Amino acid sequence: MYCKNCGNAVDSQAAVCVNCGTPVGQGTKFCGNCGNELTPGAAVCMSCGFAVNNKPVAAPGAKSKMAAGLLGIFLGGFGVHNFYLGYTKKAVIQLVLTLLTGVAGLWGFIEGILILCGKYITTDAQGNELV
Repeated sequence: MYCKNCGNAVDSQAAVCVNCGTPVGQGTKFCGNCGNELTPGAAVCMSCGFAVNNKPVAAPGAKSKMAAGLLGIFLGGFGVHNFYLGYTKKAVIQLVLTLLTGVAGLWGFIEGILILCGKYITTDAQGNELV
């Protein structure tokens, strides 16, 4: 961990930087993850990719909550939203049920609403948070 004000290493248990006296977590000049100097106004450290505002950067290939929800609402009976999120087994079950009986449409519609509300499916099949 590094001081965001001066860039020096800071003990993880420290409340302030011993070099400059700035409270840990405050400052905008240096990356708290790698200690390299930041470009003024940058949202992400160009050296290590760490989000300057301490919010995690979306994982590469992260799936969209909006896209998954809308796919569920409009094409959910065919399991398209679950294919998109990587839940292939469930998607195939929805597809087969729709093709054979036509009853999975409501299931997909409800899942789409719940995805958009953030109450049901919050991650893709790889465990990445939906963005």
